[in-house]
Amino acid sequence: MLRHRQPDLTVVMDNVNKAHNLSAIIRSCDGVGIGKIHAISYRKSIYTEQNAAAGTSKWITMKLYPDVESVYRELSAAGMQILVATNRKECQDFRAVDYTIPTALVVGAEWDGVSQEAIKGADIAITIPMLGMGESLNVSVATAVVLFEAQRQRTLKGMYHQPGVGQESLEKKLFELAYPRLSRELREKESPYPPLDKEGRIISIA
Repeated sequence: MLRHRQPDLTVVMDNVNKAHNLSAIIRSCDGVGIGKIHAISYRKSIYTEQNAAAGTSKWITMKLYPDVESVYRELSAAGMQILVATNRKECQDFRAVDYTIPTALVVGAEWDGVSQEAIKGADIAITIPMLGMGESLNVSVATAVVLFEAQRQRTLKGMYHQPGVGQESLEKKLFELAYPRLSRELREKESPYPPLDKEGRIISIA
C-alpha cells in the first residue's frame, strides 16, 4: 500500500461539512494512493465535522486550514498545479487535464460549491459534463470520478510501479502504521524507531 502512495497527488476540501461526504472522499483518496489531504474550515461547526471524519481512516493524514490562501500557498510552494472542480461554462472537461504532474484537486461544500477565493486562486477550473437534469454530482461522487481519472493516467504512465517516497520515509510510515501505540510513545520520548525485518517485525529496541 505504501509503495503505491502518490505524494504529489492530493485533495483540498473547501468547507465540505457533512461527515458522510468527508468519509467517502477519504476512502476514495486512499483508493487511488493519496496519503495526505487538506481541508479548509471557516466555521467551528465545519471544523468539528472535518476533524471527526479524519478519524474514519488511520491511513490518511488530513491537515486543516483557516482559509484558502494558507493551503494554496503551501501547495504552490510544493510545485503543484491547483485544479478547482466547478460547473462554470469556461471550465475544461476533467478528462482533458494532465494528472501525471503534481496535482491538487479542490472540491467545494455541498450547497455552495467551491468559494470564489478558491476559484480565483486555482490554475485550472474543471467540470464533469452532465447530460441530465442535475447540474452536478454529489461532492464525494464527483471527487471519486476525477480521482480515478487521475489514477488511470498515472497507471498508464507506470507511476504506481515504483515507490513515490524515499525508502527512509517509507520505513518510517510503515512503522507508524504497524505499531501506532509504540511509535507514539517513542515520539514522545524523542527516541528513534527500531528497524523492521522484511516481514515488518521489530528487529530490536534500543
